[in-house]
Amino acid sequence: MNTDQLKETFTSLYGTSENEIHLYFSPGRVNLIGEHTDYNGGYVFPCALTFGTYLVVRKNKQRLVRFATTNFDHRSEVKLDEPFEKEGKSWINYPVGVLNELRKKAKEIEGVDLLYSGDIPNGAGLSSSASIEMVTAFAMNEIFGFGFDRMELVKISQNAENNFVGVNCGIMDQFASGMGAADHALFLNCDTLDYERVPLKLEGMKIIIANTNKRRGLADSKYNERRSQCESAVEAIRSEKKIKHLSDLNLDEFNALSHLISDETEKRRARHVITENNRALNAIEALNQGDLESFGQLMNQSHDSLRDDYEVTGKELDTLVEEARKIEGTIGSRMTGAGFGGCTVSIVKEEQVETFIREVGKGYNERTGLKADFYVAEIGDGSKQIV
Repeated sequence: MNTDQLKETFTSLYGTSENEIHLYFSPGRVNLIGEHTDYNGGYVFPCALTFGTYLVVRKNKQRLVRFATTNFDHRSEVKLDEPFEKEGKSWINYPVGVLNELRKKAKEIEGVDLLYSGDIPNGAGLSSSASIEMVTAFAMNEIFGFGFDRMELVKISQNAENNFVGVNCGIMDQFASGMGAADHALFLNCDTLDYERVPLKLEGMKIIIANTNKRRGLADSKYNERRSQCESAVEAIRSEKKIKHLSDLNLDEFNALSHLISDETEKRRARHVITENNRALNAIEALNQGDLESFGQLMNQSHDSLRDDYEVTGKELDTLVEEARKIEGTIGSRMTGAGFGGCTVSIVKEEQVETFIREVGKGYNERTGLKADFYVAEIGDGSKQIV
C-alpha cells in the first residue's frame, strides 16, 4: 500500500488543515484450523495477514464524523450530537457501530475525518469487516486517549458487529485482527479468552489462500441455522449433564452422551464441533513438535468434517480442496471461514507453489466454470499505528 498516495487522496477529499494526519492499520485473518467452534465456546487457531485495512484520520473542527473509502464511491457522515443510526447495508455500519459501542462506555470522540483503504480481497471471507472495526477502535483509542487495552478493543469491535451491524459473529475475527503477531498463529479458547501465540515455522512452506469467487449468498442464513442446531444439541445434553457450550465436552464425554440428541442432523453438527476442538488441540501439539505433516493431515480432516458433518462447504470449496490435494507438494488444504463460498487455505511446499496455482486454478475452472484467485499469504502483526 502506497501510504503517501493514501494521504494525498485524503487531502484531496478533505482539504488541508493544521491538524495532524495519522495512519493506522488492522489486518485481515485466515483461520488455519478450528472452524465453527468459536460461537460454541471452543478452540480456534487463526493468524493475522499482511493485508488488511488502512485508516487515515485527522481531527476536524466540526461535530461531524466523515467517512470515505478508496474501495467504493459511497461516502457518508454522522452528526455527533445525534443518535447513531444504521445506514442500510452500507460498509459504514462497521465503524459507526464501534463509535456506538464507545459511546455506551461514555467515551465520546470529537469530529474526525476518516479515509479507509482495504487490500483484503472483497467477499473472500478473510474478515474485512473485523479489520475495519478493529482499525477504527484502535485509532479512536489512540487519538482520544481512552486507555483501553487490546482485548477490550477486540470486545468493543465484536459488540459493534453483534449489536449494531446485526451479525451474530463469534470473537475470533476481531481477536486475530487485534492481537496478531508476525510469524505466529493465535491459539484461542473462545470461552475463557485464554490464548497463546504459537510460533509458526514454515521453513520451505507457504500458506496459499484460494478464493472461490462464488457469491456467498447462503452464508448468513445457514450460519444462523447452524448456531441454532448447536444450541438444540446443548439443550438435549443438558438433560443429563450441565454444560454451557458444546465445547464443554471432550470426545469421550460426547460419545457417551450423544444418544441424548435425537435429531440426527443436530448430532452431526455437534460431532463436528467436538472433533474439531480435538483436532485444534492436536494441531498445536504437532506444531510445537515441528511436525507440519501431521498438522496438514488435521487440516484435511477438518475440511472433511465441515463437508460431511457440518455441511458448510459446497461444490466450489470442495472442488478447490480436491484439486489442491492432487498436488504433490500440498501438506494440507481446507475451507476457511463461514463456508458456502469464500476461501480455502493450503500449506504447500515452496517449490510447488507455481505448480499449485496453475494446476489447481485449471482444474477448478474446468469443473466449475469459475476462476479462482490465489494469494501467497504472509503472517503479519495485529492492529498498529504506522505514522
